[in-house]
Amino acid sequence: MQHFGTYDFIVAGAGSAGCLLANRLSQDPQNRVLLLEAGGKDDWFWIDIPVGYLYTIANPRTDWCYRTEPDEHLAGRSIHYARGRVLGGCSSINAMIYMRGQKEDWDHWAALGNRGWSWDDVLPIFRSLEDYERGATDGYGAGGEVRVEDPRVRWDVIDAWREAAAECGIPPVKVFNNGDNFGSAYFQMNQKRGRRWSATNAFLRPAMHRPNLTVVTDAHVTKLKFSGRDCVGLQFQRGKGNHRESFHADAKRETILAAGAIGSPQLLQVSGIGDGQHLNEKGIALVHHLPGVGANLHDHLQIRMQYKVRNVKTLNGIANSFWGKAAMAIEYFALRTGPLTMPPSQCGAFARSDPSQPTPNMEWHVQPLSLDKFGDPLHSFPAITPSVCNLRPTSRGFVKIRSKDPLDYPEIRLNYLSTEEDRRIAVEGMRFTRRIMAAKAMAKYQPEEYRPGASIANDNELARAAGELGTTIFHPVGTCKMGNDPLAVVDDELRVRGVGRLRVIDASVFPRITSGNTNAPTYVIAEKGARAVLKPTGAVPI
Repeated sequence: MQHFGTYDFIVAGAGSAGCLLANRLSQDPQNRVLLLEAGGKDDWFWIDIPVGYLYTIANPRTDWCYRTEPDEHLAGRSIHYARGRVLGGCSSINAMIYMRGQKEDWDHWAALGNRGWSWDDVLPIFRSLEDYERGATDGYGAGGEVRVEDPRVRWDVIDAWREAAAECGIPPVKVFNNGDNFGSAYFQMNQKRGRRWSATNAFLRPAMHRPNLTVVTDAHVTKLKFSGRDCVGLQFQRGKGNHRESFHADAKRETILAAGAIGSPQLLQVSGIGDGQHLNEKGIALVHHLPGVGANLHDHLQIRMQYKVRNVKTLNGIANSFWGKAAMAIEYFALRTGPLTMPPSQCGAFARSDPSQPTPNMEWHVQPLSLDKFGDPLHSFPAITPSVCNLRPTSRGFVKIRSKDPLDYPEIRLNYLSTEEDRRIAVEGMRFTRRIMAAKAMAKYQPEEYRPGASIANDNELARAAGELGTTIFHPVGTCKMGNDPLAVVDDELRVRGVGRLRVIDASVFPRITSGNTNAPTYVIAEKGARAVLKPTGAVPI
């Protein structure tokens, strides 16, 4: 095994968190920083074009292409579980939707005993990172690295859906992200003049020229190195098959895992940190018993109801026409506007499933299109897909290694809809969606429920249909949760409990998922994590 060098900080994973960390930790020229990414460079044509997610997700060039275990309440289905495997990580393949979460989300984190994580604590950090295209207005910041822009295409059917939502008690709002998201609006996105604005663009490229920052792609981290219970570096492999080479690198100050909600717990487990009994069964020497590693996995499950419509343009008709495709391409390359700038969902809405909810606990992602499942062609008829999800699911799953081989994919089990509460809210969300689609504003488009179909009527049938239609919005979190309870993996400065010189700084530390897309909160986690790492006191002993 070859020695790759000694660094002050080593970061495993160049996704949303890792790119920001590399930027911040290398700002001081005295700090030598090594950033390792298992995927390749983000120089593929389809990464920059917003609609390119159709080609980057489920593509091994840019996606880990995980699959979940079959879920009982998802009609026994196993589903594709995309995670970015490229510089920029998920920010290079995601929906680009910019959502901070709600005040209640962050205050809940703080109420669990996590100091410095309330809404009032994190809001200034969000604003410091933001570069809103309209300037410092609408509650946003300006001048930061994370570009936030308004949509560059509008749809009559989406405008009508918002009017219908208003008839059902969900008012139109200008923007989300000001603490309580109740209302409906077009989503704002991480784009810059019609191009995807990933973590690589925001944080990594501006730092790549620094001589104290080393970025290595196609580097699969395989194991952490320990001296006693202090992490002193890691091992990684490069190449494929018989041409694979092994390296080790030393970290004088800290090693930081930023491999995400699947990769970080897997790496801890294969390195001997996790549930002792499980690791013993896999033949792994125990470094530290930490049973919460890989537990608390949860995600947003979207229930993709679909409606045929008439007398209106949707993407189905445009994308299924040669001339439609040509017109989209011309508009995009000439003006950087039109459907090729679209995220998967253009419009959102937030509401309570019942009056007892403290804040909105349901979200709609509305799309002027329909298809059987992701990766399939769009339907031949005009249609709209108003997906609804439970923002605060109570179902919990786990990530567990299958073997001590770090190249084996772990077992990913979500247990979607496994609680009565989650099934009840799913049914309520579907009934609410039907009320919106039946409102007067939609009548001119003669909506006809295509999936699950109007014949599905009682609660049991709807709960079953939710499992048949439900799929991930790709927001896995929680597998290295922050907190003080027996299943907590990191403290509120993101240090791994019971281990020295090791932190986890990524979406796996969410104690509970935030209300909406998780990329923006991950940037805040990385910013706060970087500040904690660079505190003058340095690493804190066990």
